[in-house]
Amino acid sequence: MATPDPVMKVLSVTVGRPRSVEWRGEMVHTAIHKAPVVGRVTVTRLNVDGDQQADLSVHGGPDKAVYVYPNEHYPLWRQELPDAKLEWGSFGENLTTEGLLESTVRIGDRLRIGTTELVVTQPRMPCYKLGVRFRRADMVKRFLRSGRTGFYLAVVKEGTLGAGDTITREPAAEPVITVADVVTLYTADVESRELLERAVKTVALPRGWRDHFQQRLWDADS
Repeated sequence: MATPDPVMKVLSVTVGRPRSVEWRGEMVHTAIHKAPVVGRVTVTRLNVDGDQQADLSVHGGPDKAVYVYPNEHYPLWRQELPDAKLEWGSFGENLTTEGLLESTVRIGDRLRIGTTELVVTQPRMPCYKLGVRFRRADMVKRFLRSGRTGFYLAVVKEGTLGAGDTITREPAAEPVITVADVVTLYTADVESRELLERAVKTVALPRGWRDHFQQRLWDADS
């Protein structure tokens, strides 16, 4: 008997605008602090209504319009960070979800939520502001080492969504590469030519990632 697909849904929608916070004696401008949205919210090509990025040189843009973080990771973080107050949105995500994990979600998967249609583009590679959010200098390393990165979405069809919406997933076509695969290739000492070639051929993966993995292939051949 086939195992049924897990229930996939949005548990929370959170947004935030840039503000200045003190970190190590300096003021840092960041939008990582999010607050929950009540009711439905509009999603446009560049972001969720009410959300804004502090540094557009490294955050935001069409390939990173919406950030998703699995609720399944929260119990693990609560064990590892017992002093932290962990509410949905704590990792700067716009959507806290159930049923979507990095190990099964593929780059290029299409997600239908409410009246929106979105596509999975890449894992989240955090900057130092994650450490600012948690007041921990080691947080970026802990986050990457955990593999619990969450992932970004591009907006294919603008619309509205809200907490409680179910998520319909249309798996990506070949080549198949998961969010976790990309994280492994980037963070671990892995030189799987077959996996690198799949990453390079994955059109939904942004050009910068594909160029990076293509260079790895060329270096291996030199």
